[in-house]
Amino acid sequence: MENITILGSTGSIGCNALQVIKLHKEKYKVFALTANENIDLLAQQCVEFEPHFAIALNQEANQKLKKNLLALNSKTIVLEGDESLDWIASHKDTNTVISAIVGAAGLKPTMAAANSGKKILLANKETLVMAGELFVKAVNHSKATLIPIDSEHNAILQVLPQNKKMNYKSNGIRKILLTASGGPFRTFSKEELLLVTPKEALRHPNWVMGKKITIDSATMMNKGLEIIEAFWLFDIPASDIEVIIHPQSIIHSLVEYIDGSTLAQLGNPDMRTPIAYALSHPERIESGVLGLDLIKTKKLDFEAPDLNKFPCLGLAYKALDMGHNAPTVLNAANEVAVDAFLNESIGFNQIAELIEFCMDTIKSEPLVSIDTVLDVDKKTRYLALSWIDSHKLSA
Repeated sequence: MENITILGSTGSIGCNALQVIKLHKEKYKVFALTANENIDLLAQQCVEFEPHFAIALNQEANQKLKKNLLALNSKTIVLEGDESLDWIASHKDTNTVISAIVGAAGLKPTMAAANSGKKILLANKETLVMAGELFVKAVNHSKATLIPIDSEHNAILQVLPQNKKMNYKSNGIRKILLTASGGPFRTFSKEELLLVTPKEALRHPNWVMGKKITIDSATMMNKGLEIIEAFWLFDIPASDIEVIIHPQSIIHSLVEYIDGSTLAQLGNPDMRTPIAYALSHPERIESGVLGLDLIKTKKLDFEAPDLNKFPCLGLAYKALDMGHNAPTVLNAANEVAVDAFLNESIGFNQIAELIEFCMDTIKSEPLVSIDTVLDVDKKTRYLALSWIDSHKLSA
């Protein structure tokens, strides 16, 4: 029986993971669940899956969670404090940690899981973007297992030879191709993008996701973050990572080999498929997802991304080229910018402007520890908020 801790169980990834786990109760047991403040759903999950521990990061919500679970006669123990996340992620009885907390908040507990040699199913992009070198070193040092849940990176893993290491040097790879839906504004002009609203940006054509990642998809920063993730996951240079627009989201990514072969993973756009593969890797288990009907699919379209309309994609390549703390700055500035856009403080096109300003302003320095990473993150957020104050949209 594999004991699983889910960091971020009430989000899209967490809920889908629990659906897959429910299909295989003979294989998987939920050890701990965490959320931010969605305590109604977290309490329901605790009653259904009976984890040993649960945590709501919002202190007020955590107190309410205690009362709710007590009233429901749940035996789940509610922990307190940010340190408790690190504790359950590294607990001796946890075999597998699903890292699905959105944003920088997922960094420390995911690092704790890495340092303690866990099997890590990674959906938190920010861990690799903010602290890729430190995280990969921790994984290698502790002999932890790192498996991506992102549909694109999971697809790459699925078409790599399973008997070799997860890197391009030993697998005869020429390049990898990350597919992108293009988001809701794929056909918009740059002038039309000036007028888009948060409500419009949250209408993703193919995927049901949280607000932050949905906005990232609309700006194509989500794909930019995935470029940085792929750089660290597969030990492949940025020059060999290509992005192609594929509006149907049927091909989840491709790998081109040196013999001219290109292998792709296809499937319906449903996160239960990569989650199931990550859980059972290198075997396969039932995910609850229907197979792909190619007759109904009819056609698969592809086009090159427009970096003029979607400069966030270029900023990700720039961050990798700059190295050191640049990806950390990129990530922090983006989180602040997305929040400001959702609050209608800045416009859609200003998201990239803010990120580039922070990248050009924050001094380049190597990341020697997680404390250094968090310090850069804090400085960037302060700078970004100052920029927003002087560039706010008029009411």
